[in-house]
Amino acid sequence: MSTTQQLQDFAQQVRRDIVRMVHAVQSGHPGGSLGCNEFLTVLFQEVMDYSTDFSMDGKNEDLFFLSNGHISPVYYSVLARSGFFPVEELATFRKLGSRLQGHPTTHEGLPGVRMASGSLGQGMSVAIGAAQAKKMNGDSKLVFSLHGDGELQEGQNWEAIMYAAGKKVDNYIATIDYNGQQIDGSTNEVMPMGDLKAKFEAFGWTVLDIAKGNDIESIKKGLEKAKSLTGKGKPVCVLLHTEMGNGVDFMMHTHAWHGKAPSDAQLENALSQNPVTLGDY
Repeated sequence: MSTTQQLQDFAQQVRRDIVRMVHAVQSGHPGGSLGCNEFLTVLFQEVMDYSTDFSMDGKNEDLFFLSNGHISPVYYSVLARSGFFPVEELATFRKLGSRLQGHPTTHEGLPGVRMASGSLGQGMSVAIGAAQAKKMNGDSKLVFSLHGDGELQEGQNWEAIMYAAGKKVDNYIATIDYNGQQIDGSTNEVMPMGDLKAKFEAFGWTVLDIAKGNDIESIKKGLEKAKSLTGKGKPVCVLLHTEMGNGVDFMMHTHAWHGKAPSDAQLENALSQNPVTLGDY
């Protein structure tokens, strides 16, 4: 078990990784990556039971599926620093021939990546299938997934949400990055989604909120609560209220950094706000 300080140090180093990776190739998505940093830190460092001796069958271990694949910088950093592949490989992000593509893919065989993602709206269907397979195989481990709130504007999600409840897929925890921002503006401006909690509940899910979605302790408590709600006949949804660009002050409170790379000066500013903790790649 990690201490809160250890998890905060891990997350701080991941923030450095994110901005350095995106800056190096002047391409990528820092905003959502920074917003989901603490969640993925806690999930991989504290909550999930998995092996870094990676195999695609995932038997007898918890599984994670990233649906909003554009936030690959945070995913790659957390995977590397959790022991799935060498941290030094982060320097190849989005470069020709790299296993670290702009959106995660599977044909390069990158450990930790179980589905190609980034074509939004598909991850929940895949995760539900994996969760059902576990139940059919008598595997008691859980399946986790992460989705953007704007991603829920894709209709396939709602078919999957209806299916998971109807088939009592109760070994599954879907987390929604509820930051209210997407590429073209706020979610309310682009396509208002109303009361997501009420909607998931109406479809037959158990729903809980993590109001402080960038707070390590709140995430730990929330995810442990979510785990305790599995096995009761309903899938579980976690509404994770985050801040896009969290931890880099000039990237926060705006959608502008959804897919924008920092300049040299902006990189130095971001790094100055997040001193090195575990060591840069």
